[in-house]
Amino acid sequence: MNQDCFHCGEDVPNGLNLFVTIGNKQQEMCCYGCQAVAQAIVENGLEDYYRFRTEKNNKVDASIPEGLLNTQFIDDENLQNEFTFDVDNCKETILSIDGMSCAACAWLIEKQLSQQSSIVEIKVNATTQRATVKWDNTSIKLSEILNKIGKIGYQAMPFKANLAEQSNIKQKKAFIRRLGVSGILTMQVMMIAFGLYFGAFSDLASHNLTYLRGTSFVLTLPIVTFGAFPFYTGAIAALRAKRLSMDVPVSIAIILAFSASAWATFNQSGEVYFESVAMFTFLLLIGKFLEFRARSRAAEVSSNLLKLMPLTATILVDDSEQIISAKQLEVGNLVIIKPGETIPGDGVIVQGSSSVNESMLTGEHAPVSKTIGATVYAGTVNSDGNLTITINKSNSDSFLTNLIRLSENAQAHKPAIAKLSDKIAQYFVALILLTSIATAVYWSINAPEEAFWITLSVLVATCPCALSLATPTALTCGTIKLNKSGIMIKSGHVLETVPKVDCFAFDKTGTLTNGEFSLTLIERMPDCVFDKDTLLAIASALETHSEHPIAKAFAQYREHDINLTNIEVIPGCGVQGIYHDQLVKIGKYSWLAEHGALPEKYNDAQCILTIDDKFDSAFYLSDTLRTDTVQVLNHIQSAHKESLLISGDNQAGVESFIEQAQLSEYHHTCSASDKLNIIESKQKQGKTVAMVGDGVNDSPVFAAAHVAIAMGSGTEIAKSGADVILLNNKLSSLLQLITTSNKTSRIIKQNFAWAFGYNAIVLPLAVCGFITPYLAVLGMSASSIIVVTNSLRLLK
Repeated sequence: MNQDCFHCGEDVPNGLNLFVTIGNKQQEMCCYGCQAVAQAIVENGLEDYYRFRTEKNNKVDASIPEGLLNTQFIDDENLQNEFTFDVDNCKETILSIDGMSCAACAWLIEKQLSQQSSIVEIKVNATTQRATVKWDNTSIKLSEILNKIGKIGYQAMPFKANLAEQSNIKQKKAFIRRLGVSGILTMQVMMIAFGLYFGAFSDLASHNLTYLRGTSFVLTLPIVTFGAFPFYTGAIAALRAKRLSMDVPVSIAIILAFSASAWATFNQSGEVYFESVAMFTFLLLIGKFLEFRARSRAAEVSSNLLKLMPLTATILVDDSEQIISAKQLEVGNLVIIKPGETIPGDGVIVQGSSSVNESMLTGEHAPVSKTIGATVYAGTVNSDGNLTITINKSNSDSFLTNLIRLSENAQAHKPAIAKLSDKIAQYFVALILLTSIATAVYWSINAPEEAFWITLSVLVATCPCALSLATPTALTCGTIKLNKSGIMIKSGHVLETVPKVDCFAFDKTGTLTNGEFSLTLIERMPDCVFDKDTLLAIASALETHSEHPIAKAFAQYREHDINLTNIEVIPGCGVQGIYHDQLVKIGKYSWLAEHGALPEKYNDAQCILTIDDKFDSAFYLSDTLRTDTVQVLNHIQSAHKESLLISGDNQAGVESFIEQAQLSEYHHTCSASDKLNIIESKQKQGKTVAMVGDGVNDSPVFAAAHVAIAMGSGTEIAKSGADVILLNNKLSSLLQLITTSNKTSRIIKQNFAWAFGYNAIVLPLAVCGFITPYLAVLGMSASSIIVVTNSLRLLK
């Protein structure tokens, strides 16, 4: 009886022995097409496809192009759940891209794919060699996107930390092989060159001269083919796309120098430059390798986040423990986490208590106490207690995965100055080629013997690679530095905008204060129909529906036999509901005063409770200042920036706060619309405003501010609308954000100053013949390495 093909399910023909090892087991295939696809799935580390699929694939036509064989399986919805995200009715994913040689490659990929109307957004980061793509899945499939990238000379696959690391290792080995071959052969060519130089003074016999030149040709051939191959592929890809990259002039220089020397060798007339071509290519490769190492360092730091995920998880099924792959966890699974184990998914503790090390996400090394009901995150480490959690988010929607995705988006963002430099870089390559032609013509007339080398120097010395690397390397390193410090950058414009901020607006409760209220005093009307315990239970039942920090002060008084109906939350004001056919409200004095007369003496109470719009009780609560509030506000004042307090608290509460911490301006009893109006008035004065807050009523203001910064302990609504989240919940992290943003801005300017300055100086010198090809190679490579190394200072 024939076996079924593991890939498509069709019968395997008798006598056909085609196998693919899947999950450490040999699986039979019915044809070479199915074997090729299955092998591609295994080699790309996506064997989970076979676990997740709901039915067998269609039979694969062996005549399908290889590029399609490598990507068609990626369109499977079950497999895509592991690495794609649903954003605004579109699909989004991070891709690893092989074959990129410089920032011009990133620009090329962006330009080619942005022409597709079905691709909503494409951002390519040349430093990490990754791309963030958002597309309309109803109009174009991911496999088509990968093939479009492949057609312009690059190989793209969904980003996975282990695959990215393997790719880096593979590229590193390829570089070392090319360097090894080129270096060894260059030494041999240089030795022969000494013989040729000696022969120029000692009248070397013609047959010896021919032999030495022929040997040099043979030794140089692998260097200009195998060694220089990456430059040719980059140049061909750019020309196919009708664009120019830095590989174009480099490739032209190598081919021209080698061709001229080969012509002289076979015609036995003229000069040969094999030693110069060999040294030239070798030095270029050294520069490329050093640049690759520097970029890899930045990419490795950001991809290390995914390595935090454990390989396995222990789940409870019918009161028995089962070990499964962490990737297979689903929402609702009960997971057991023992002391010292890494938490495999986002979830809520349903049993046990422990302390959890969240330093990998927040930068704060002190363990955080967690009890029943607390949220834990994938990648964090359980310290000392046994925990049972319920998974509440899928792997693709976990906090860690979203952190990586948002970080990639932020790193790929291009400020206005970067977009301008990309345009300049493209035109600059064209200028180099035109200048080289003009140089060749001029020197051919005036000094024919020097024309070739001077033209070669112009082609090489002025490549704009450093110009293209100036921004992406700095942004990548700056974002990684902030992530390591527990500061999550969600929007790409943050590092560009924060240095321009001259007005910082703050919410008070939960931002400048700890937001941990305690009830200190209750004043009730003498004719209050409820006793104190019932009153507190009613207030707690109402506040249960609020996310304001004040609501937490009432949590301990909750009695579940007291329930209210028709609950309605009024953002920035309070909560109301029906209890025993009576309308009960709790909230701000200013809000409740609009609906009924309230005693004036209670206007400084944090909460007022009314029954049928009649005053019943006043609640007084206390909050404490954050330990780092004064330090942050003093730093802002010393930097001659404006500090603004916009609080919903009453006048007494705000004035009491102002006695402890000084601000430029303060406002109290503000609704969400009041806060919005204040921010907009500052913007009309020409201020660049950053808003720091944590509550639901801060969301509209976040949308209006130039930069929105949410505290890590803030509400989900506030954090979802923020540009920055201070994950470690430290206000002092704001100073780290300001410092790193300013330093990133300075380094970008330094990089541009160096890149522009270098090219401005070296171009006229090369045209005038003052720079030899050796110096040209060294200058171009050093220029790029200096830019990348300067950016890496941000990681310290």
